[in-house]
Formats: sequence, structure tokens, C-alpha cells
Amino acid sequence: MCELYSKQDTLALRRKHIGPSCKVFFAADPIKIVRAQRQYMFDETGEQYLDCINNVAHVGHCHPEVVKAALKQMELLNTNSRFLHDNIVEYARRLAATLPEKLSVCYFTNSGSEANDLALRLARQFRGHQDVITLDHAYHGHLSSLIEISPYKFRKGKDVKKAFVHVAPTPDTYRGKYREDHADPASAYAEEVKEIIEEAHNSGRKIAAFIAESMQSCGGQIIPPAGYFQKVAEYVHRAGGVFIADEVQVGFGRVGKHFWSFQMHGEDFVPDIVTMGKPMGNGHPMACVVTTKEIAEAFSSSGMEYFNTYGGNPVSSAVGLAVLNIIENEDLQGNATRVGDYLTELLNKQKAKHTLIGDIRGIGLFIGIDLVKDRQKRTPATDEAQHVIYEMKEKRVLLSADGPHRNVLKIKPPMCFTEEDAKFMVDKLDEILTVLEEAIGVQSESMISENAPCRAKLPNEAHSELLSDGTSDPRENPSPKRNGLCTDKHSLLSKRLKT
Repeated sequence: MCELYSKQDTLALRRKHIGPSCKVFFAADPIKIVRAQRQYMFDETGEQYLDCINNVAHVGHCHPEVVKAALKQMELLNTNSRFLHDNIVEYARRLAATLPEKLSVCYFTNSGSEANDLALRLARQFRGHQDVITLDHAYHGHLSSLIEISPYKFRKGKDVKKAFVHVAPTPDTYRGKYREDHADPASAYAEEVKEIIEEAHNSGRKIAAFIAESMQSCGGQIIPPAGYFQKVAEYVHRAGGVFIADEVQVGFGRVGKHFWSFQMHGEDFVPDIVTMGKPMGNGHPMACVVTTKEIAEAFSSSGMEYFNTYGGNPVSSAVGLAVLNIIENEDLQGNATRVGDYLTELLNKQKAKHTLIGDIRGIGLFIGIDLVKDRQKRTPATDEAQHVIYEMKEKRVLLSADGPHRNVLKIKPPMCFTEEDAKFMVDKLDEILTVLEEAIGVQSESMISENAPCRAKLPNEAHSELLSDGTSDPRENPSPKRNGLCTDKHSLLSKRLKT
């Protein structure tokens, strides 16, 4: 396919016409992607990149069955979803069949943000309550109503947390308040939610909902401890609120053994509302809220009609049905389990080899690599993580880094990812970490010392970008030397761009 513009012209036009807050991946040296197939993306020169982060292309980029379904329906009809049509009801029926029985009523939208906004409306209408409990570092979407309940976003701005928003600690057993050595971290974290509810009630406030990603992605690939959601749901229900499970990033079989991530917590835990999006249409914009008949009827009793012009339209529903068929026909859940287990095994071997790796966590094809400067202190290796993702890009592997300290390498590839892809990715990571650790003087945990001299500068590539605000992450340990790495304001790593 011919390009309209050269890469430089595309960049120039983007700077002129696209809002400056709309960032691209690898902003200092962005990739211009012109086509993609399955787990691979290709730039304008024909270079192939292994896509390890695109959870939108869930069943694989440009899957022929998805393309065929969209084209066939587009040639026949696409119209306002308020007309009677078979596709929307067939898709709702198929979708409900993947969920616990009580979750049976669907509201279709165009994005995960729309879905989460609607979920809040449903929750608030149900009992007439207003307050929302969210998790620290959570991200639920870009609408104003969701920025208000997304600490991942609102703490980066100047807005003061709204009085109706209550932030509970992230149930992170690696770097959080209660860690893996705690006797019962699930109960301890849930108790924090209980205390928030009690404080809210004492102030005359009422809880409408607790909302949580079933596994935090932007928050650093966090897997809640077993039993946490059950206990939280008990406290929230007792307070007259509902439990909203945000599956926008992690649903549709990504965890392998279960179709929905919340199902990892057992059959005795069922959310009151589930939101979904991103992977649902394999890149086609579609999302959904699924809830109980009781909550749906309460929403309808307000007298306000709800409609969404494009949500659940015939083409979107046809695409969604194709995605469900592919997940089943190609055993992508089984693939997520097999390849995910293999990848985790390879990464744990790397953890034994590289002291920069503090933790490997995840399930299925949702995995995080937590990079640290010091394993004992678990000091986030923010700059090192930024260096790694750029070096991986040079080796034609696409990764991203996120989490509160932007030090967690995120792996959430298309579900057709193979064991060969996993081996290739890990081999490249091994090469980069080996060079990086040699450059910064890290050899083994036993040799790390606060008094170790700076051994060497990083490779030239390490200083190709500046931090977007010109400073290091203020949450990092300010010690001038860590693990033999010079970390003053002239450090090469501190100049690594955040993406």
C-alpha cells in the first residue's frame, strides 16, 4: 500500500494538527507502522517488529475471519442500533454465555471509557448512592467522570481528589503495604476498604460502588491476592454498594484458564457489573457493560432512556461474534496458558541471572517484569526500564513500561503469540540486560555495595532522549549512588525518555 507521506512529513503534520498531549509510543524515535499481521507489525521500510504489547489486536492483527465478517456485514447493512437486528441479540446471547448466570443484561458502547462511565451511572442509580471506592494507581478511562476515579491520572494533574472518591491501597504483594511475607495480605488489604467505608459512613456519605481492574495493567501488572475480591465485595454489599469489575484490558481469555480475569478468584465471587472493551473487536471500536436484571431495572426506573447510536451496531456485533468464534476455534485460551507458562518459566530463569529483575508476575499472556536497582530495597529501576524498551525496539521487539514508577515491563501480546516468539523476546531481553548490567557495574547481588564506584558509562544509545519534564521521577530514592550506578543529574540513564 502506498504511503501518503514520508515519515518526516507524517511527523510534521502530526505536530501541526494532532493535540500535543496525544503522545506516540517511543516519542523520541517513533515507529511508523503501515501494516500488521497476527503478532507482527511492519514499518514503512518493511522492517518486522514482534508485538508484545498490543492487547487490542486480541486474536491477531488483521485476522482474516474478522476482516471477512466486517466486510460482509458492511456490504449488507450498518445502521443505528435502535433498529431491530439479529446481530446485536445474538452477540449479547453469546457474550452472556461466557459469564456467571446472573450477569445477563448488556449495554453496548464504543469504548472502554464509555463502558466504565455507564457502569458508574448504573451503580449510582441502583441505590441512589454517589461515592466510589477506587484503587491507588488505577486507570479506568479518559472521560472526566473516570479521570476523577483514576489515581493513575488525577495525581499527575493539579486537581484535588473529589470528596466522593475514596482511594484504597493497591493489593500489591510485592511493593505494597502488605507483602508476600504477610500472614494474610488479602484480608489486610480488604480491611483497608472496610475502614474507608466506615469513615465515609461516619461522614454521612454512602458508597455506590467499588471499582477495580481485575488485574491492574497501568498500575504495574498487579495480580490481587486470592480472597481479596470476595472480602471487598462482602463489605461493599453490606454498605449498599455494588462491585464493578473492569475487564477492559484483561478479559476475553487472556489469563488462559478462565475467560474473564475475575474468575481466577473462584466461583464464589461474581461482580455486580462487568465492563469490557479493547480486545472485544480486535481493533474495531466496541465495548460493553454487563450487569444483573435487578440493576438494569433500577436504571430503567429513572425514566431516562439510554441509547447509543453506534454501540452494538450490525457491523460491530458481526466483528464481536467473529472474535468469539476465533478464540474458541483456535483454542486461544489454551495457547495463552501454554505460551504464558513457558514465557514465565523463561523469565524466571532470567531473574536468577539478572539482578535488575526484582519480580516476575502474571498469568497467561499478562505478565510484568519489575526492574529494580536493589532487590532488598526493591528500589524501582525507572531509567533502566526506559533504556530497555528502547533497546528492545532496536532489536525489533515492542515492549512498554508502566506502573507507579514506570519500571515494570508490560507483556500483553496478541493471543496468537507463540513459544518461538517468547524465546525470541527473552533472548533479546537477556542480551540487553547483560550489556546494561555490565555498563552500570552490576555483577551479582553479593557484589552490590552502596560504596561501589561508578564502573562505566552506559552505551551511547542510552542518552538519546530526555525526560519529558527534564527531571527524574521524584518518587525514586535520591541516594547519589545505587548499585554502582552514578545517579546525579548528569546520569545518562536519567535522560531516558518516559513513554
